[in-house]
Amino acid sequence: MADPSSYRPKPGQIPDSPGVYRFRDEHRRVIYVGKAKNLRQRLGSYFQDVANLHPRTATMVTTAASVEWTVVSTEVEALQLEYSWIKEYDPRFNVKYRDDKSYPSLAVTLNEEYPRVQVMRGPKKKGVRYFGPYGHAWAIRETVDLMLRVFPVRTCSAGVFKRSAQIGRPCLLGYIGKCSAPCVGRVTPEEHRELADDFCDFMAGRTGTYLSRLERQMHEAAEAMEYEKAARLRDDMGALRRAMEKNAVVLADATDADLVAVAEDELEAAVQIFHVRGGRVRGQRGWVTDKVEAVDTAGLVEHALQQLYGEEKGEAVPKEVLVPALPEDAPALSQWLAERRGSNVSLRIPQRGDKKALMETVHRNAQQSLALHKTKRASDLTTRSRALEEIADALDLDGAPLRIECFDISHLQGDDVVASMVVFEDGLARKSEYRRFQIKTFEGQDDVRSMHEVVSRRFRRYLQEKLKTGEWSPEDADDAGAAAGAEDDGRPKRFAYPPQLVVVDGGQPQVAAAKRALEELGIDDVAVCGLAKRLEEVWLPGEDDPVVLPRTSEGLYLLQRIRDEAHRFAIQYQRNKRGKRFTSGPLDEVPGLGESRKQALVKHFGSVKKLRQATIDQICEVPGIGRKTAETVAAALAGAVPAGPAVNTATGEIIEDETPAPAGASSERGTEQ
Repeated sequence: MADPSSYRPKPGQIPDSPGVYRFRDEHRRVIYVGKAKNLRQRLGSYFQDVANLHPRTATMVTTAASVEWTVVSTEVEALQLEYSWIKEYDPRFNVKYRDDKSYPSLAVTLNEEYPRVQVMRGPKKKGVRYFGPYGHAWAIRETVDLMLRVFPVRTCSAGVFKRSAQIGRPCLLGYIGKCSAPCVGRVTPEEHRELADDFCDFMAGRTGTYLSRLERQMHEAAEAMEYEKAARLRDDMGALRRAMEKNAVVLADATDADLVAVAEDELEAAVQIFHVRGGRVRGQRGWVTDKVEAVDTAGLVEHALQQLYGEEKGEAVPKEVLVPALPEDAPALSQWLAERRGSNVSLRIPQRGDKKALMETVHRNAQQSLALHKTKRASDLTTRSRALEEIADALDLDGAPLRIECFDISHLQGDDVVASMVVFEDGLARKSEYRRFQIKTFEGQDDVRSMHEVVSRRFRRYLQEKLKTGEWSPEDADDAGAAAGAEDDGRPKRFAYPPQLVVVDGGQPQVAAAKRALEELGIDDVAVCGLAKRLEEVWLPGEDDPVVLPRTSEGLYLLQRIRDEAHRFAIQYQRNKRGKRFTSGPLDEVPGLGESRKQALVKHFGSVKKLRQATIDQICEVPGIGRKTAETVAAALAGAVPAGPAVNTATGEIIEDETPAPAGASSERGTEQ
């Protein structure tokens, strides 16, 4: 692991102009590519104290052995060069989106003498017009089947086309009128290309003009008493309308836009894109990525746009790109998109109306994509088995930890201190075994003491059930399930089964506290480790250095999922507990004072205590409070108990002091989520 100061450029060497930089490792491999408006400021930020850097950034700079840069004249050039280098070097610490599946597109091979309509996957080819991508290939085939009636463009392969030309007979589609049969000369190359161009125009959203033309031709044929031609045109219009109905109208007819949404957690992110052309959703695609670099939502959006439009030109880049957050270099990115399109491109966040509503739909799709990705990865039996084996090898366990329990502490600035315990058996969550704890021995921000308490309580209960004494002290009676430790049939249920591995959310101090709690109870057959959020390091008791699992390790991924689930469960309990203490206090006793005016009073004065000290004239200054109401409020507060409740200044709500739980009450609950 290199020291960043060993390769830090000397002061004054780095220019203060826009540019692109590359970090290389000891083998000269490029591990990270970035761009900057000011190279000196950006690179200087990497060479501060490693402890102050984001964990992933710290990992990158300690892996690197050198840094180099290239100066450019504008930010747009920096954007283009960054994209080119990321594509060329495939750096390990850059965000790289991977398709969650292969999406098919409808392609028209305009680069051939007789253009062909077909379903196409994979990299885009020069001279081919693409529409989509679509969610399923059958959706493309249904659309094409309806449109071939109006636009009888060739769909056969090169071999079929050549064979038909040799024998002088068209294929079946040529006989039933769904191909113009250019193979046997029914149409000239120019006429066939005109059909292909009309097909592309219709797919690109210019539907109104073509339908109006067909309708006019139908009326003209009817007036000329060419009823068969008029009926055929009528049927053609019906086929086109059915094809249009397969793409829901969501925006105004002239709207050409791509909507990009991001769903993310601490480890991974999913991106979903909806392609809207002519006001209709013409395609959808999505990516999933590991967050291997320190990047926020705006950064994820920038990387997604680079990958989405890096190879696109012309109409493939829409007039409008709607995103959930604007990248740092939004003007440069807009200019880059405009250069690729050949005209202005609007890059913005939708604020209201149909576009905002559609963006919410795209975001829901991104959330489902991320959840599905995690589910697929976690549900595979082979992957779970490999993860458990990797954990056993890394922690030097005798066997795979088939039952893992993870503990996490949660509080709000030292108040409402709670803990959670989640259980994973054979790599899967066992939610019926989840437990939550209320820390009551002390208050404050001391996660180490809280961890010691909760581990002690959990395993003390295990020993009690193991011994089957059925006698607990009053102190232990507060434990969840203590009063119901044995069911009617005498079989212990709640804490009867010990884990092979205890995971705590934290580093050395939390691990030491958990280990000490086990030793005090005489338990020596349960392994303990901690997972620190900073660098995702695994800490073992009594070790000065952590165990660093590879970033691609399934064992690390499983430990992260368990830790994140414990964190989620603890946060949920802490929020629910805090929410029960919200009340309007003495203001509830003021007749005629609604919720809006209560909140206005608390927000104006900051607390009920300050409101109680205010004069009637000062209370009248609050919007919506008249003199009569002010007198009523002042009289009510004057008669209230002086030690009034505190106020949550973040929300403007008043917090009532919690009533201590009665003796013997359960402070933990086994909850199925």
